[in-house]
Amino acid sequence: MGKLNSKVAFITGASRGIGKAIAQRFSAEGASLVLNASRMGAHGDLPGTLEQTVAEINQAGGEAAALACDLSDPEARSDLMARAAEFYGPVDILVNNAAAGIMKLPSQLSTEERNRMYDVNVNVPVELTQQSLSSMKAKEQAWVLNISSRTAELIELPYPDMPIAAWVVGAYGATKAALNRYSQILAHEMIEHGIYINAMSPSYIVLTNVGGEVEAIARRRPDMVEPVEMMAEAALELCSGKQTAQFVYSRDIVFTTGNRVMSLDGTQLLGDARMTVDV
Repeated sequence: MGKLNSKVAFITGASRGIGKAIAQRFSAEGASLVLNASRMGAHGDLPGTLEQTVAEINQAGGEAAALACDLSDPEARSDLMARAAEFYGPVDILVNNAAAGIMKLPSQLSTEERNRMYDVNVNVPVELTQQSLSSMKAKEQAWVLNISSRTAELIELPYPDMPIAAWVVGAYGATKAALNRYSQILAHEMIEHGIYINAMSPSYIVLTNVGGEVEAIARRRPDMVEPVEMMAEAALELCSGKQTAQFVYSRDIVFTTGNRVMSLDGTQLLGDARMTVDV
């Protein structure tokens, strides 16, 4: 029996990368999935589409539906969770994975660019959570997981690698720091209702459609790279257990719980919290 049997999960940013991996792992544990991306079809040159993720999960015997929505549009997202509930009922699990990153020096970011990042990275997960709370309170348990970033932490100075790599993610990290704080205080408010809210970051770089300085760092420092399966396994733990009000790293969750890292389809044991990935 899967950990998420009879559970309904809504995951944003599910066309590729971390969002897709979490969707596949949740499906392997029995969840019914409503998956979101900004559009159907291709997104520029990026590999993967929302319909491909849904098709792969359904072909593997899972249950998934697509719900495209441009999360940067406040009107379009205003009733998103009500529309998601039309597929399999109100959600038990909300994973806010979608994010907007504009990688520019903080001195060069415009007000419009800062506002866009804050809107998608903070307002969207908060609003989707607020839309879900009423139905979640009616359940015995429910979970919200906000995907954060290590960039939310203050960097060490002098920066040991490429200073520009730290500088250009600074404003993005500031939005994730705001999300972490909001997640924590909302978790304290909701714990009496059995709603568990956490923010989680990859411990290291997850190589999913990244490039530029990030990929260059990964190649020079393979010890700073983790497999996407680590994130998926940690997400599963946080969306089935009773941890709450935490900002945690994926490896730490796997390590402290003693869990093993499974393949995304749940059929193969890959390793433990110390597993690495070839770059």
